Parts: sequence; structure tokens; C-alpha cells
Amino acid sequence: MMSPPPPLRLRLALALAPALLLLVGCGGQAPASGGGKAGKGAKGGTAPVLVATAERKVVPLAIEAIGAVEPIRTTAVRSQVTGTLLKRVIREGQDVKQGDLLFEIDPRPFRNALQSAEAELQKVRVQLETARAQVARYRGLSADQMVSREQFERINDAARALEAESLSVESRLATARIQLEYCSIRAPLAGRAGQITLHEGDIVRGNDTGAPLTTIHQLSPINVTFGVPQQYLGALQRYRASGQLAVAATPPGADEKPEQGELTFLDNAVESATGTLRLKAAFPNAAQRLWPGQFVNVALTLANPEVIAIPASALQTSQAGQHVFVVKADRTAELRPVTVERTVGLEAVITKGLAPGETLVTEGQLRVVPGRAVDIRDPAGGPRPATRSAKGPKEGKGGQEATQP
Repeated sequence: MMSPPPPLRLRLALALAPALLLLVGCGGQAPASGGGKAGKGAKGGTAPVLVATAERKVVPLAIEAIGAVEPIRTTAVRSQVTGTLLKRVIREGQDVKQGDLLFEIDPRPFRNALQSAEAELQKVRVQLETARAQVARYRGLSADQMVSREQFERINDAARALEAESLSVESRLATARIQLEYCSIRAPLAGRAGQITLHEGDIVRGNDTGAPLTTIHQLSPINVTFGVPQQYLGALQRYRASGQLAVAATPPGADEKPEQGELTFLDNAVESATGTLRLKAAFPNAAQRLWPGQFVNVALTLANPEVIAIPASALQTSQAGQHVFVVKADRTAELRPVTVERTVGLEAVITKGLAPGETLVTEGQLRVVPGRAVDIRDPAGGPRPATRSAKGPKEGKGGQEATQP
């Protein structure tokens, strides 16, 4: 015997039961999940930061540029006579003093020329003595009218011609001596010799415009030439009028220390093509760390004012301008607009907005909220907190754990 079908209401309830269970399950999970996020966001915590103090200190007012090292004195050594190179006395790259012998040219032809000039001078002097004696004798005879006036004048003219010839021969003799001296080529200045282009036995041409025998550069002292934009002209003239300006030149290299010198030259015109002003500084260069032709970093110090300086990493920029986060006595952060005069290396000079001794946030600004507390960390204590959050709650939690002692 078949049982009667269930009522219509019961069948509808059984059909809708899975859907109701699904809705109830989803509705139960949503509040739990939402409640978890709200709880985590409410937990928040202080922002871990690194701080520094605004200090009143001397920060040089300097102009930086790229300079080229140039010798104060340099000379291209050339021969002034033509002959055979007999000897190279120096080596390439040798330091020489003024007057040191560098090269020797075969002196024999010039010595012969000197001896010939000396002999000719002796001959002319003998003739001149004879002519002067005749003039003295004929002057007396002319006075007694023993010889004619014309004859006396001829003898007198011959003596004067010999005097002129004697002077000419003396001049040739002096030239021969100089030519002989030119066979010994000496250093006209103290410095370092460069590459030697000729060898012993080569023919040297006098006053040749080609490659010199060698080039000598004076290394101590030495110049550095550099250019600065023309807008610094007024400041340069103003500060230079109050005293000598110091210049530091740093050769290339990670461990190089700057060489100290003084500004010695300010050009009298601005280069119109580049809009720059050419300057020159002299350096003692006792250690010879500055080398001719070398490029160096130049810092021209105009003054050494005492200013308020902070780490440049503390500066932040927004649409309203530059600002810093100041940590107050209650460990809360304050957003403070500041006026920056200039940046020197890793420091910024502040003219308005800060007082000496105030504490500034230098790292971790992205998590700082004005008016909320911050957690000041010791830079040497543990890993630094992340300053950029890709997964806010997880990294925030890790940052809080890192700040725990």
C-alpha cells in the first residue's frame, strides 16, 4: 500500500534548505572576517623611525666645478744649433734642476769656428795698432807740413776702418762662443722631463719647429684652471675683496684627499659661448699629487658661515613645499615646513623653520602620521624597518616586532 505524498509546504522547505544553509554560512563568515580586519587596523602602533638633531655648525659656502691641472711654467726643449746629438745626459721622466745638463751636441765644428774668430781678431788688432801708430806719426808731420792734409786723412780713415772691423770680428767671436755654449743644452727651469724624441747619433736641427727634444713641466707649485657660471661673478668679487679665497682640488680616486690652494686669477671677461667665468688657483703640490693635464674636482670656498644644518635625508617634499617631521618632547611627530638655503653633500642648510637641538625624523617618514607617536630606534640595534609597505598589515606587524627590545 503506497503512502500519501508529503504536503506542499514541507516539500518547499526541503527544496530551499540547501540555499538557506549556504546563505547562513556566508553571512557568518563575513562578520568574522570584517571584525578581524577592523581589529588589526585598530591595533596600529607607533611608527619606527630613525632620528637626528638639528645642529648649529660651520658649513662652508662653496662653488663646485671641474678643473684642469696646468703647470705654471713649461718649456719645450729645442736645439739652437744644427749638429749631431753626441750624448743624452738625462732619462725620460727624470726630475731636473734649473741649469742641469740635458743633451750634448758635437762641439768640434763650433770650437773650430771660435778659434778662427779669435785668430782673425788678433790679426785685426795688430793691424789696428800699426794704423794708430801711423796716425800719431803723420799727425806730427802734418802739423809741420811735412805731409799733405789729404795723405794724413787717408791714414786716419784706414785706422778708423780697422777699428770698425775689430768690433765686427769681436761680435763674430762672441757669436761663436754662444754657438759653442749651445752645444750643451741645459734645463731652463726646474721640473720633470717628459718623453725624449731623439737618440744619440741623430742629426739635430737648429730652431726646428717639429717635435722638441723633450718637454719640462714645473710640478711644484702648479695651477688648476676651472670655470664657474657667470651668475657667481658678483659673489666672487664681493668675497674676494674681503680676503684671499681658499680652493680645494681633489684628484680622481676614492681615497684621494683634497689639495689646498688659493685663488690667484679671475678672468677679465665672461666667455660668451659658454656663459662661464675662467678662474685659476695655485697649489704648492709638494707631494706632486696634481699632475699636468689631469681633471680634478674643485671647491672654491667663498665663506664659512655658522648655520643650522640637518641631514638631507630628513627633507620631504610635497605640493606645499619642503618639510620635515619634528619629534616633540612627548614623542609625537609634527610636520614642520622649512626653508632650505642649499645642500652640501649629505647635509642641508636651513634658514627658516627649525631651531638648533630639535629632533628630526631621518628614516621611516612614510609611516609617520602628524600628531601620532613614533618609536625612536637606535641605528645600531637590529635591522632597519622597511620604509615602503607593499602589504601594509603584515609588514606593519613585522615592524612592530622589530622595535621590541
